[in-house]
Amino acid sequence: MRPPFGPPDSTATRLLGGVAVVGANLLPLVGVFAWGWDLSSLLVAYWAEAFSTVLLAAAKALFAERGSPGIPGEIEPLHELREKRGGWRFRSGWPPIYPRNVPFALSILGFWLVTVLPLSVFYWLAADLRFALSPDLALGIAALLVAQASDFAFEYIGGDEYAEVSAQEIVRTPTQLSLVVFSVGLLAGTGADGRAGGLAVLALVVIAKTATSTYRYYTEHVGRSPVRLGEWLPDGPRDSEPPPELDLPDAEVTDRVAVDARSVLLGSVGAVLFGFANRVGLLAVLFLVFAVVAGDPLLIALALLVILAIASARVLSYFLRYGTVEYQRRGDDLVAYDTALEAPQWIAAVGPRTDFEVRNAIADRLLGTGTLTISDVESVDRDVRLGPVRDVDRAVEKLDLPVRETDRPDRDPAVIAAASILALCFLAVPAGLFAAPDVSDGLAWGVSLVFAPFFLVPVGALVWAALSRI
Repeated sequence: MRPPFGPPDSTATRLLGGVAVVGANLLPLVGVFAWGWDLSSLLVAYWAEAFSTVLLAAAKALFAERGSPGIPGEIEPLHELREKRGGWRFRSGWPPIYPRNVPFALSILGFWLVTVLPLSVFYWLAADLRFALSPDLALGIAALLVAQASDFAFEYIGGDEYAEVSAQEIVRTPTQLSLVVFSVGLLAGTGADGRAGGLAVLALVVIAKTATSTYRYYTEHVGRSPVRLGEWLPDGPRDSEPPPELDLPDAEVTDRVAVDARSVLLGSVGAVLFGFANRVGLLAVLFLVFAVVAGDPLLIALALLVILAIASARVLSYFLRYGTVEYQRRGDDLVAYDTALEAPQWIAAVGPRTDFEVRNAIADRLLGTGTLTISDVESVDRDVRLGPVRDVDRAVEKLDLPVRETDRPDRDPAVIAAASILALCFLAVPAGLFAAPDVSDGLAWGVSLVFAPFFLVPVGALVWAALSRI
């Protein structure tokens, strides 16, 4: 359904939008020749536009309907949500927000948070750039922001463009504008903004930026590049694939089993560590190291607050991934149905050849719950899991599954003792720093945090080995 303010999708509408983009981007040219703008003013205007583009790109990514295959070797923040099907419609007439796109939206924001923003602040202070927010500069910035917002409201949402793009494709836009801002910053630092010889450079920067924005608008709204570079370049990795949502089987639900929320929350503890295996997480850890070494209580509290926010986001993400699912038997199919998003997550055909295995999860051993793994599920082309459920034997009976063995490996005290002793040996190294009289507490904390990744990997593996046989 088209939003009530959305214009009809037509060539005239796109042409009008293109004229608005060109006009808004050429307005700084008026500032250069009529209002005396220099490169510092252009840098402020384009930085504000780039920042708004990042925010709008993150918003666009949330609504993108097509699937994103992902980038091989890269782990996005809250990456487990990429497997989530279905969306949440927060406003009538608007498309739903898809949780599977949240990792890409966070990647866009994280890139700016850990790279562009710190570099911008450092460069601004180092170059000692000065500017005055005059009414004409505010007008130029407002025109660029209005052009961005109108494109989002009338073209992306109102023109149903969200249905033709993936979140992974949208990630490219902030990168292009970041290069423009970086180029303007380099020019601003060379002193090329003198009024005698700098007008040509200023005009060239505005024209180049206008050309970049117009080209991006054309490729996004027309769907092809006028330069046709793809005819000479080899095909790269795909950035888009069909929407991954599934259709429910026609058969009625004969029985259902809900997950055990306690076991899901306990299982999320291990997932918290992966929340720091990305740019934002590593920056938060480094910030904590710096705060501890500096010994500033305010910085330490702020760093701990950031780490707590990341850990909380991981727990919530993990729970949304696994904690809102119930398992339904529909005819010959087993369906994992998300009750919050009201959408099936996977559909597995149940038969004599369906491969079930018992998952030896630590949370299951501690709480007495159970989890099964189903191999090679065709609907999602991967292994899936059923559970954790409060009583796995009862779940197998209710869902009529061909599972004969539901027992986990037996408790092994020898493995528990050996793994615990080895883990304590590793932990004795940082503990010795705090016990040494010649080492200050600040230095001990700093060294421990710096070398924590080298200790956490073997210690984590040993703790997992011990708990998996408890």
